[in-house]
Amino acid sequence: MKSASIVVRKPELLAPVGNVESFYAALNAGADAVYLGLQEFNARGRASNFSRPMLRLAVQKAHEKKIKIYVTLNILIKNKEIDALIDVLSFLDSLRVDGIIIQDWGVFYLARKYFPRLKLHASTQMGIHNSVGVNFGALKGIVRTVLAREITMTELEKLVSQSTSELEVFVHGALCYSFSGMCLYSSYSGGQGANRGICKQSCRRVYQDGDEHHSLFSLKDNQQIENLQKLIQLGIHSLKIEGRMKSADYVYQVCKAYRMVLDDPKNMLEARQLLEMDMGREKTGYFLGGKVSDGITDDSSNGILIGKITDIDRKSISFQSFLKLDEGFRIRIRNQKDDEQLYVKMEDFRLNGNIYKVQAKLFGKVEKGADVLLVRAKTQSFSSRLGNISLLPELKQQPLKKQDIKKSIQVEGNKAQKPMLLLRIGSPEWLPKLRFDDYAAVILSYKRSDWEKFDAHATFIQQNKQKIRIELPKFISENRLDFYRNLAAKFAESGLDHFFISHLSQKELLPSGAKFSCNENVYVLNDAAARFLSDEQMSEFMYPLENDLENLLSMSNKLGIVSLYFYPELFLSRMPVRVHQDNHLFADETNKKFRVAVKDGITIVYPSIPVALFHYRNQLEKSGFNRFLIDYSGEMISANVVKRILKKFQTGESINPSSNFNFKLGLK
Repeated sequence: MKSASIVVRKPELLAPVGNVESFYAALNAGADAVYLGLQEFNARGRASNFSRPMLRLAVQKAHEKKIKIYVTLNILIKNKEIDALIDVLSFLDSLRVDGIIIQDWGVFYLARKYFPRLKLHASTQMGIHNSVGVNFGALKGIVRTVLAREITMTELEKLVSQSTSELEVFVHGALCYSFSGMCLYSSYSGGQGANRGICKQSCRRVYQDGDEHHSLFSLKDNQQIENLQKLIQLGIHSLKIEGRMKSADYVYQVCKAYRMVLDDPKNMLEARQLLEMDMGREKTGYFLGGKVSDGITDDSSNGILIGKITDIDRKSISFQSFLKLDEGFRIRIRNQKDDEQLYVKMEDFRLNGNIYKVQAKLFGKVEKGADVLLVRAKTQSFSSRLGNISLLPELKQQPLKKQDIKKSIQVEGNKAQKPMLLLRIGSPEWLPKLRFDDYAAVILSYKRSDWEKFDAHATFIQQNKQKIRIELPKFISENRLDFYRNLAAKFAESGLDHFFISHLSQKELLPSGAKFSCNENVYVLNDAAARFLSDEQMSEFMYPLENDLENLLSMSNKLGIVSLYFYPELFLSRMPVRVHQDNHLFADETNKKFRVAVKDGITIVYPSIPVALFHYRNQLEKSGFNRFLIDYSGEMISANVVKRILKKFQTGESINPSSNFNFKLGLK
């Protein structure tokens, strides 16, 4: 007797929409769903995005065609923005959008408690990369998880078999060097936080590495069309295309290519040809495709190389290209010497054989032999109008008692206590240099090989077990879940039963009865997030490293731990990187120095100087904050540093050289 055939469900094709033209491009190319942002609270703050009336019209048109709309609320919310956030959630709830994509646990708390009709999707910014993270979200009511891009196919297969909610995977578009949600580089270099939707794309910059200048961290673009059938077989619910900053032509070309292969795998060759014209960077299968070694490119810019400059005069440039170019196409000139980018629109050009002569005043700016790249080819025309908002029926919103909602997120017990100092160390080599009497708690943030050799029953450890905290890492692959689950059980049995977790879901790895706190990777920028952690029985929490003083002082919850000395992890990546200098140092265009370290296969980029905020201690204590952290996990081990830094903390003195990060200038 033959077994019944297994019916494989066709996944949803999800397209990016940054403006009205892209919206129509996605619909015409066969998207099953689109994701877009309002003009507030989304991770593509520089896209055109949608006003509320425009979104109402878009939802109407999409639903008429049975296409779903997901709205991105995938940034971190500052405390003063809670009022505006409640308004947005109320609007989206009344509009009946098909889902909202979130990062902030404060957004989650408010949406789940006060707007329960909203379907919640965990953004890739939430850093979920294993089944424990997926299932924790599902337990809390998150219906879909957008997985981290750094998962391998083997890990994905195992993750799928253990997961209890919908899964969404990025199949095409730009890649960030750092794990999404864990990048502080843009924030550190000017307060424009990637987690706030205004990333400065620090990983695309050229850096000085010894005598060389090149793009150390710029990744090629993700392309998974070759792995599409495998993703379908695994039952991935949604295939996501990146690109809300891209043109409507990009959306149409890419969406159409993936639609063709989803509908019929025999269309693969034609689909690949379409993707060659997406105007992006070189392509990589990345971790999912098992192609990591060639993932970094020295050319961080978009575009297709179509020729080289053959002649220049004061009014025009000439170049040879065998590609057919039309009016309105946009090209970019890339100088070979300084990599300067110059853009030209193809207007009133002449074609003689395969030589194009284009009007452009670039004399003295470019040289013969400079590369010519095609960056935009307008092959389709899409409407920029959605309709007449006055024809829509009145939107009925539930009356809001905003003050009651804001009062509900207050946490009782914000009474001043005796100041507490916690310490974090990243290696067992620090232990002989410490006096445990100087600290209320010591957080051990070790690598796996250190944990494997760690003797929890050693006399020194047992004597100080009440002060020891065990920290779990920010990234735990699907294959390492059992290692940390067993480690936590072993430590708890020996009396080391207080843990610091780096993701809220990691509490599920701990044995029953264990105490847990969360570190700065579980973002608490607002009182709603703090309230949620309180409801989750969190013992302690740390405020984010990229926080600023104004936001910190605005919070009613002052029970968190303020980091006063640390080396921030600017990039945290699974992607290897080569720095030629023996000391692993490199510099940016302002000659600021940074260094690269590797821990358990994770590449970490630190600034060469610490962030030190001891001179704010007195002000913080007067404002009600009394828990502080000195963090040596990014510090080079030194015999003198412990006494010197502890004294600076006690006297409230500044440290030179050091940085204030965003604390004074502000996080935008």
